[in-house]
Amino acid sequence: MSNPAVTGERILVVDDEPDIVALVAFHLVKAGYRVSTASSGPDAINLAKQDLPSLIILDLMLPGMSGFEVLEALRAGDATRDVAVLMLTARREEPDRIRGLSLGADDYLTKPFSPQELVLRVGAILRRVQQALPVPNDMLRVGPVTIDRAAHRVTLDTMGEVELTPTEYRLLLTLAERRGRVQARGLLLETVWEAAPDIQTRTVDMHVQRLRNKLGVAGEMIETVRGFGYRLKAAQPRSA
Repeated sequence: MSNPAVTGERILVVDDEPDIVALVAFHLVKAGYRVSTASSGPDAINLAKQDLPSLIILDLMLPGMSGFEVLEALRAGDATRDVAVLMLTARREEPDRIRGLSLGADDYLTKPFSPQELVLRVGAILRRVQQALPVPNDMLRVGPVTIDRAAHRVTLDTMGEVELTPTEYRLLLTLAERRGRVQARGLLLETVWEAAPDIQTRTVDMHVQRLRNKLGVAGEMIETVRGFGYRLKAAQPRSA
């Protein structure tokens, strides 16, 4: 059987019981997923905004704030509203299940649980999410910038084609496909350079600066979010 997590999606496990976290993380890593963990509601929200995981496994009874409150905060955030959530909790009552699903949880699994079933449910949720995504067109336009995905070409309304290195192209494409959403430096390293998020974050800054220079006035669309990362805005930049 092929590995269900061939793309290595990141899963955030949120639970204040270390034994549960260790068990869940072990089986998810074994299945090919990348795992990060949090033990409180506020930490979960901060990590979700920073890492933008593909899916969050969320306990209900957490210190700081309840899992319901975490889920509400996630669904209210621009960057996290579409992140899949699987609630994993000892609370079996039907009103809790209904409330969790009503707030936007994608699935609800009660403890004690089968780790194998949990991994299968994670895979099923991610497949549904992927199938629901629109198929991208070859051409992506953001303001004066046009990206031809098929030809790996970038053109500007005022300058014509822009010569970019493969890394600069992947960086611009990533920012454009996630426009309006802040991208952490560590996340960009993982996505563009396929590197661990704690290695040479200055590399991102240098490439962003070179990309801005090559884009000219359109480079103003790449915004620096101090202490975090970068965001590509869709608004038209000022004229030169």
